[in-house]
Amino acid sequence: MTDIIPTNQSRYQLTTEGLKSMQDIVIDGLNSPYSKVMYAKAINDFLVWRNDAGGGPFVKAQVNAYKAHLLSATDYAPSTINLRLSAIRKLAAEAADNGVMDPHLSEGIQRVQGVTTHGVRTGNWLTLQQAQELIRKPDITTLKGLRDRAILTILIGAGLRRSEVANLTFDHIQMREARWVIVDLVGKRRRVRSIPIPAWAKAAIDDWVETANISDGKIFRSVNKGDNISGPDLTPQAVADVVKHYADICGFDNLAAHDLRRTYAHLAKEGGSATEQIQFSLGHASVKTTERYLNLKQDLTSAPCDYIRLQLA
Repeated sequence: MTDIIPTNQSRYQLTTEGLKSMQDIVIDGLNSPYSKVMYAKAINDFLVWRNDAGGGPFVKAQVNAYKAHLLSATDYAPSTINLRLSAIRKLAAEAADNGVMDPHLSEGIQRVQGVTTHGVRTGNWLTLQQAQELIRKPDITTLKGLRDRAILTILIGAGLRRSEVANLTFDHIQMREARWVIVDLVGKRRRVRSIPIPAWAKAAIDDWVETANISDGKIFRSVNKGDNISGPDLTPQAVADVVKHYADICGFDNLAAHDLRRTYAHLAKEGGSATEQIQFSLGHASVKTTERYLNLKQDLTSAPCDYIRLQLA
């Protein structure tokens, strides 16, 4: 049974153990594996901070104090802080719904506002020259460097999300209409799309898989410090870490994996690609609306990635 302690200030106060039990309910109620991981980390970090701060009642004031901590003591982007606050709000909501937290206290936590982003964050888009610099930074004399270059090229050359890169398989990449295409990729909200990829991205993937001696299952694998494959899977967070590592080397402040998806769209459009073709590749919901009204057809012979003029060397 959830551990609760009666208090004078409220009907009951959840202890850390009680909040941990509610955390399990929050995670079980999520559908996306990625969301499960992110919410679990967000709640764990909050509980560690809460314990270090001496515990106390789980109320709006405490969550606001944690928000202030995130703003002053971390370099998290507003979107990251807002995700963490969202996880905490969900924690409070589940506690109230399961009868172990005063609904009025839970409602107070729901009213904790997120962080507002003013203006545009530097580094959201790379120029062609910056993108060229980024994909040439990995040391391709190593297995890890070959893998990392392939990850960077597929992010920029196909506009994939980091979770999509982590789940990319050999079966996804097929020859269609005399070009290489990622076919039937299941993306956000279970939308299925196909994405043409440029020759230079396919060449980078080929260099990686041939050196790694892999030919089925997931394309990208974990590589240990000994420069050997250490596992069959690569997590979305590991993909994000790859981007951050080389972005830091290049001096691209605050560049995230999703920024390379934006860079894909920006460079393709700048190079002359049709907007609707970029939308097809990105798999945005608005494409379906556009397709119904205009009867657009995806053009695999003149794809968005063809307008991104990068070279591996």
